Amino acid sequence: MTAEDEALTGGMTNTGAVFRRGAVVERPAPRNARTLHAHLLALKEHGFDAAPTPVCLTSDGREQLGFIPGDVALPPFPDWAMTSSALESVGSLLRRLHTAGTAVTVDTRAGWPPDLADPEGGTMLCHNDVCPENVVFRDGRAAALIDFDWAAPGRALWDIAMAARYWVPMLDPASAAALHPRGLDAAARLRVLADGYGLSASDRAKLPGVVEQATKVCRAFVARRVAEGDPVHLRALAERGGWERWDRAQSWLVDHRRTFTAALLD
Repeated sequence: MTAEDEALTGGMTNTGAVFRRGAVVERPAPRNARTLHAHLLALKEHGFDAAPTPVCLTSDGREQLGFIPGDVALPPFPDWAMTSSALESVGSLLRRLHTAGTAVTVDTRAGWPPDLADPEGGTMLCHNDVCPENVVFRDGRAAALIDFDWAAPGRALWDIAMAARYWVPMLDPASAAALHPRGLDAAARLRVLADGYGLSASDRAKLPGVVEQATKVCRAFVARRVAEGDPVHLRALAERGGWERWDRAQSWLVDHRRTFTAALLD
């Protein structure tokens, strides 16, 4: 890191290893970076210009990407990032990604990370980590997605469910209050996200169940990181209520499944 470098914060995977140098961001390259870069360029060719533009891979295992100006919400998440209009724009941005993604053939030999991937698979590349730290805003609306490290083939509905976990959020009120503004109406916000995306009636009926499925996958992901002794996830688990918080959130999702379904379909 030089005096001209600016450390970029946010996220848990590459903490302390992402830097901006002028118009370029340099960060650790994922193992399948060459294929991922090709996919990002193909998305741009099909009209999705709201992702980082690959610049190059360095000899020391890092990648350089074009910097995307704007605002990124970091925890605890500010009120401006949790408005209904911001949430609607996240759904709209995700729909743009998926529309372009349906036109791009996914290289299934690329070794996409399975950690947060849709267990049912799919033919489209999902982002899989559309959390507030990975969405760039301009003028209060979602303008771009960053950090495609966990991208993998899956269903569009899986990507929406993963985004809902973070943005609604799909958490019991006690858990949500740790990072989000108090008083958010989860059922109403899930409807806003679905409306912003333009989700079909059949997928709306399935969404609450897929959120439950996604929550189990995320819990297993955290459990693997904790078992490996990863200090970032160990600290986060301790600070956010341990496994009791995960148990409470999963039970809350099941208990409110009918409420979410009604809000989505009424």
